[in-house]
Amino acid sequence: MSATQATQHDVDGQGEGELKRVLGPKLLLLFIVGDILGAGVYAVTGRLAGQVGGIAWLPFLVAFAVATVTAFSYLELVTKYPQAAGAALYTHKAFGIHFITFLVAFTVVCSGVTSASTSSNLLAANLLIGFGNDDPSSAATLTTALVFMVVLALINLRGVGESVKFNVLLTLVEMLALAIVIGIGIWVIASGDGDLSRVTVFESPDDKGLFMAVTVATAIAFFSMVGFEDSVNMVEETKDPMRIFPRTMFTGLGIAVLIYMLVAISVVAVIPPGQIAEPTNTEAGILLDVVKVGAPDLPIDTIFPFLTVFAVANTALINMLMASRLIYGMARQDVLPRSLGKVLAGRRSPWTAIIFTTLLALGLITVVTLDSESSVVAALSGTTALLLLAVFTIVNVACLILRRDPTPDGAFRAPSALPVVGALCCAYLLGPWARLEADMIQYRIAAGLLGVGVVLWALTWLTNRGVRAKKTGFRDIDHLEE
Repeated sequence: MSATQATQHDVDGQGEGELKRVLGPKLLLLFIVGDILGAGVYAVTGRLAGQVGGIAWLPFLVAFAVATVTAFSYLELVTKYPQAAGAALYTHKAFGIHFITFLVAFTVVCSGVTSASTSSNLLAANLLIGFGNDDPSSAATLTTALVFMVVLALINLRGVGESVKFNVLLTLVEMLALAIVIGIGIWVIASGDGDLSRVTVFESPDDKGLFMAVTVATAIAFFSMVGFEDSVNMVEETKDPMRIFPRTMFTGLGIAVLIYMLVAISVVAVIPPGQIAEPTNTEAGILLDVVKVGAPDLPIDTIFPFLTVFAVANTALINMLMASRLIYGMARQDVLPRSLGKVLAGRRSPWTAIIFTTLLALGLITVVTLDSESSVVAALSGTTALLLLAVFTIVNVACLILRRDPTPDGAFRAPSALPVVGALCCAYLLGPWARLEADMIQYRIAAGLLGVGVVLWALTWLTNRGVRAKKTGFRDIDHLEE
């Protein structure tokens, strides 16, 4: 994630200066695809198939369309303001209200924590299954997930700098795992054991109409689109970004959604209709069932859980890196307590921010796990999508407002109607009508996380006003992540 790279010269102590432009079209494309692929498709495919039946590919397509419209706004803004602060920067330039900027920045932090927490539960379930525990208990999954989050914190404390070439390797592993699922789907259909006609069958367990069922499923599917915002921030490390970045971004989004749709079709073709909504292990996801059912005579099912672990571990690490770096940046700018901006003397990693975000994730995983009425993966992935939809709504509105600023020569400009469409679609998907009754916990989780941020902001405001006799606000929003 570019937040890591943008802070290397500060947090990891690698010297100051502009980021090196190392990404050509091919590396950039692999980075974008790898950033979008990850925990999402493993976590949500079964759930959305359970909501709409055989047309499970359709919510992915709709989510892709909404993400693409929002990408137009991001591309316009990032080429106009080519800094790595992302949504917080655009919000501040558009509205100029420090507290609103803080809320957006902290929302992005929370989305990273909830995404990493989703990944940790998904990883825990698959890891236990990979080691022979075919039906791990919630206690075993919780313990493994918590241990994994601590391991991530230790890696983060060591001061990990992201490598583009390593990201390419991880992307290839992620694509291999999904290629196995797609390949099994094709094999089952070709052998006559799968029914391709299912992909046009709409079924709703709650007797919803097509529009509302697809709306709910699209809100679920949006978690799988997490990542492209981070890819947009790679503009600072791209060669000739004005020319190649927009085209490569849209190509990457297209490849990702094609993979998702093929995976969804494979799930529908391989898994009997009555079993799609009830995978063998809810936290491990439905893709493992596709491997077991579609290729029972091959030892792929013993390898696949570990491929899943590898893919989602990368997602979790990247998100926790981003979250801790943003907390560090806000503490350094005196909008969060200064104690969250401390760094290790030797490693130059932001240790207090890492501990804070890790404790937030550990508490979140524990609380949601103990809520017996909800699936941990479903609750946390849905909260991530909820938080990001809120950010995307604001970014689309900011794009419209910032049209008052002159556009640099060669900068990307979105068609005038798209930011409006993007803002309306994202705002619509934020509503309770886009969620099941069991998913209302997402609002409570999001409110609780943002409440923590508001309390910290208030404490900082009181300290700044009473002790330092100064206002609370971002000193240098352009370099928030540096």
